[in-house]
Amino acid sequence: MNNVQKYYLPEPTPWPIFGSSALLMMAVGAAGWVNRAAAGPYLLSAGAGLLLIMLIGWFGTVIRESNAGLLNGQVDASFRWAMAWFIFSEVMVFAALFGALFYLRVLSVHDLASGETQSLWPNFHAGWPTAGPLPNGTFKPMTAWGVPTLNTVILLTSGAMVTWANFAIAHGERGRFKLALLLTIVLGMLFLCLQASEYHHAFTQQNLSLSSGAYGATFFSLTGLHGIHVMIGTTVLIFILARALLGQFTPEHHFAFTAASWYWHFVGVLWLILFVLVYCL
Repeated sequence: MNNVQKYYLPEPTPWPIFGSSALLMMAVGAAGWVNRAAAGPYLLSAGAGLLLIMLIGWFGTVIRESNAGLLNGQVDASFRWAMAWFIFSEVMVFAALFGALFYLRVLSVHDLASGETQSLWPNFHAGWPTAGPLPNGTFKPMTAWGVPTLNTVILLTSGAMVTWANFAIAHGERGRFKLALLLTIVLGMLFLCLQASEYHHAFTQQNLSLSSGAYGATFFSLTGLHGIHVMIGTTVLIFILARALLGQFTPEHHFAFTAASWYWHFVGVLWLILFVLVYCL
């Protein structure tokens, strides 16, 4: 008797074309918006809407394949490797950004105030945070106390909630699984709301924006990109909760949640590093 399992290959799908088109529209729209083009915001919104349609459609297809029992252990292993490599690629993106921050703080700023370059900007004094030698105006840097510390507690707590959810589904406790997911989602939304309030305070009270030289650019690039990851993780968990409410997931088959939990823990660890390097040092 042949016990070899066949590896499931899905049918051809148009969703990658939808996704590529959506990303192109979003990139062009964002560039147009920054350059004050009238069509920029509309093109960005249309691209975001198309991307959402693609995600719902493509993930929906995979979910139906899973519920139909088409995905065997080999496919599950492929999913796990794919998610691991995806998170690794995200780690490399932030490693590059942290490397840029290190270069600015440790090397570039001091080079501008010493040697031959000192004669170009004689009034520039090396130190961090700084806007650099060119931008005019002053700003107040962000501090670790307040919203950043509260957001750190929130993300650590949400990580504990995800771990609780993982133990709950592994033991078949569906009620606790749903409750832990709901609490994680609420904490993720609270994090985003507090970050938005922090940005508003920086713009209006501290004269800090993306145009505030090296410090403003690195601060908003790092915290903003992390915030986007929190938003993505929260959205994914909302879909996971919706599937759980429909009776999906079992102690044996719940990789969709496992992948989301990996991503959420990555976001939490990333915030701890960001909190120390951006807010504390």
